[in-house]
This record gives sequence, C-alpha cells and structure tokens, in this order.
Amino acid sequence: KFVFKCSIPVRINDINYGGHVGNDKMLSLVHEARMQFLQSLGYSELQFGGAALIMTDAALNFKSEVFYGDTISVSIAVTDISSVGFNLVYLLEKNTATEKKTVAIVQTGMVCYNYTAKKIEPIPGEALKKIS
Repeated sequence: KFVFKCSIPVRINDINYGGHVGNDKMLSLVHEARMQFLQSLGYSELQFGGAALIMTDAALNFKSEVFYGDTISVSIAVTDISSVGFNLVYLLEKNTATEKKTVAIVQTGMVCYNYTAKKIEPIPGEALKKIS
C-alpha cells in the first residue's frame, strides 16, 4: 500500500556518460523522495520522533531508462516494520506520450540509530504509529 507520492524532475547532473540516470543518482532521487515523505510526517532523517534514521541497505531494480527533462513520480510504501526499523519501497514512474511507465523499483532498509551513542535503538512510539 503506497502511502505517499511526489514528483521529482531529473536534473542534468543526474545524467551519466551513458546519457541516462545512473544507479548512484537513482539513490539520490529516492533520497529526495524519502526526505519529502518524512517531512510530510513532521520528521527528518535526524529527527524521527526522538531517534535518527540510517540506511542499512538498498536494492535497485531498473525497468526503463530515465533521461534529462523527465519528471519522475515516486510512490512510497512502508513494509517489514520491526522494533528497530522498516523498509521503504519506492515505485518510480514516468509519463510517456502513450502510457505511465515504471522506470525502477527501489527498496531501502531504514534503522533507528543514536549517532551520539553509535548504536541502534527502537523506533519511537510516536513515529511507529505514523508509519504503521
């Protein structure tokens, strides 16, 4: 179930030598979408209801090329919630002249983290309610 959606324009600095968005820039696009999602909940990555968030892993599945001038629609779902973290699944799509086309499916693992103590900590109750 997708709970958030935003649009992100592809910038010239997102384009690699192959003339399309590279995998490193795709992570930057989902980072922007994640920040907008967290902001919609009243949070940021450093202030997630009393904890911070850190990305533990990422998986990218490319379906179609993305070019300069495209605008990407990013839908986000929260999955696999545990006591200390959760996954975010991102569906990235673009409109073509004839259809809406999936360009990538990305998943990031997010864990609550205390940067001062350098340790993982439980999801704060308030934040857990908002993402559940």
